[in-house]
Amino acid sequence: MAQLLRQQNHVRLIGKGLQISQSIIFLFQTSIYEPFIGSFKQKVIIYLLIIGIISLLYYYFLRKFIVVKKIATFLKNGFFIVYIFSFFYLVYGMVLNPPITLTQLGSLVKVKGLHRDYISYSNMGSNIKLAVIASEDQLFPDHDGFDIKAIKLAIKYNKRHPNKVRGASTVSQQTAKNIFLFQGGGFIRKAPEMFFTFSIEQLWTKRTILERYLNIAEMGSGIFGVQAAAKKYFNKDASALTRGEAAQIAACLPNPKKYTVKPLSSYVANRYDDIMRQMNNLEGDVDVQEIIK
Repeated sequence: MAQLLRQQNHVRLIGKGLQISQSIIFLFQTSIYEPFIGSFKQKVIIYLLIIGIISLLYYYFLRKFIVVKKIATFLKNGFFIVYIFSFFYLVYGMVLNPPITLTQLGSLVKVKGLHRDYISYSNMGSNIKLAVIASEDQLFPDHDGFDIKAIKLAIKYNKRHPNKVRGASTVSQQTAKNIFLFQGGGFIRKAPEMFFTFSIEQLWTKRTILERYLNIAEMGSGIFGVQAAAKKYFNKDASALTRGEAAQIAACLPNPKKYTVKPLSSYVANRYDDIMRQMNNLEGDVDVQEIIK
């Protein structure tokens, strides 16, 4: 019985790895036709070439120098420490919200303030959970961290609208980015983002991922988490938000500094009706209900 369970776990992990690989392969396959993905492929090639050249130089020449050997040892130890810290931080995140994120720290340093109030999952209410799933990631209950269909649609959209780049990040990816990494960074950030997304999908439950996201996501300039947003915009607790109020907060998430809730920006006003419709469509989904209850 134990051997059968181990085999099933191995099959499941292989399936998840293949799914991630499929998204990467798809990006590379379409790079011939897609300008913005083409630059992605070029960056990969350039980075691999640089790594290869540095490795060859080190192996055949640079490692003879004591200073270089010390630097290489320092970097190796540094990567090991980062890996160990990341592992413990992943385990920590299974139980508790992060003490602070780099985005929150940046907001504090830039004198935009830091307004947040972490609350438990049960105190968030179901409306804001449903609104965020409807707005940001409708396949959240079903995928393993990566939405292949959304990636394909984003590629097609970005081809037609090169000046308006659309992302395809899931709630899991956004949670990984917000907790473990930083905003911006482009391609350099994507590799560790994939690692942390895969890791939290393995170690955390969907409810934990959504709870962390709803507590740490920026929902206005210097405003982090649903409780702080609910207090700021509607002077009430997150659990008391109406469906309409929750939809307004969810609508600002793609760019909360630009798409404001108060005063109501045109973008939030336009997205509001669509999010409300999607909330109605998803409300009867058994898997969604299992997560938001």
